[in-house]
Amino acid sequence: MSVSAATIRWTYKDYCAIPEDLLRHEILDGDHVVTPAPSIRHQRIVLELAFALRSHLKRSGIGEVFVSPVDVRLDTHTVVQPDLTVVLERSRATLTEAGIQGPPDLMIEILSPSTRARDEDIKHRLYERSGVRSYWRVDLDRDEIVVNDKDGERFGPAKIWGQEQMLTSALLPGFELALHELFV
Repeated sequence: MSVSAATIRWTYKDYCAIPEDLLRHEILDGDHVVTPAPSIRHQRIVLELAFALRSHLKRSGIGEVFVSPVDVRLDTHTVVQPDLTVVLERSRATLTEAGIQGPPDLMIEILSPSTRARDEDIKHRLYERSGVRSYWRVDLDRDEIVVNDKDGERFGPAKIWGQEQMLTSALLPGFELALHELFV
């Protein structure tokens, strides 16, 4: 009896055996996923957010921001490469030479047509289940950021930050970002 590809549950070990091919590979709850390169606007937003977060984190000395590709190993069957990942000082134990092991404090995904459904559903559930404290989804179609912060074991109700607002975060005291400057 042969095993079909659909029944194979990928592990971190399998992931490490993938040859370098300049594609974005992830393992989502045992499923291998390959994502095409993002758009230019997507990349601009990633850079602007990374710069704003890095400036704040460096100034306040509370953590670091990482830009994809960096492996975030949530468990044996889940390795993701979020667009941006923030690890705060109290979570330093999750940093390894190979990437980040365990749930970071903040994960940010820029929604693309090819990833929107996965980011809004599968990754939302995986990040919530693994203990990520805050999950931001940047919606380029609506020029808004949807924020889910941990409320106990689950994410609380989504808070939507629009283009004319100043984004703040209880997780990052003192952080402010004028979204009209981000969504240009």
